[in-house]
Amino acid sequence: MNNSLWREHVLPFTAMLGLLAAATLAGDYLLHRLDLVWIGRYLGIPGTLLIIGSLIYSARKRKYITASNPKTLLRMHEFSAWLGSLMVLIHAGIHFNAILPWLATAAMGVNVISGLVGKILLDRSRRHVQGEREHYQLRGMSRNEVEQAVFWDAVSLDAMTQWRKVHIPIFIVFAVLALGHIISIFLFWGWI
Repeated sequence: MNNSLWREHVLPFTAMLGLLAAATLAGDYLLHRLDLVWIGRYLGIPGTLLIIGSLIYSARKRKYITASNPKTLLRMHEFSAWLGSLMVLIHAGIHFNAILPWLATAAMGVNVISGLVGKILLDRSRRHVQGEREHYQLRGMSRNEVEQAVFWDAVSLDAMTQWRKVHIPIFIVFAVLALGHIISIFLFWGWI
């Protein structure tokens, strides 16, 4: 099959995740190379603010706010969450100073992955499977033959639709761990 679910949908997802990893490594490398590691220490603040700002979309989706266009907010959510995550990942760097920040970073990473699943894989996969069904129907295949032809793609799609059950609880775990990290920084740096 020329238009495979893997090539058209899973590969872009992997590329987006790879870009985040590469940008993180490049950013951390540049800060170390230019002897600007201190900047990385503070990138967590704007990164966290961008992630918090991305929650406006979630508030609009749940009708806590009614202003603005949902599609615009979704794009803003995706961009600011990705950029904020990049900043937080550069902030985390390769420094293993404490367990709490690394738990928060790991939870954020899983949350980013689940968000990308919703963004890229689910929407595109749903359209792909529907397009394949229509293509096979136009070729005159029976309903049974069509369902057999798209079976594995449909199974993949069904598995991906469960992402929302993971995304929100993981975000809550990330938020609690990040808040714990922020409070500990305030305490250890004597800001409270």
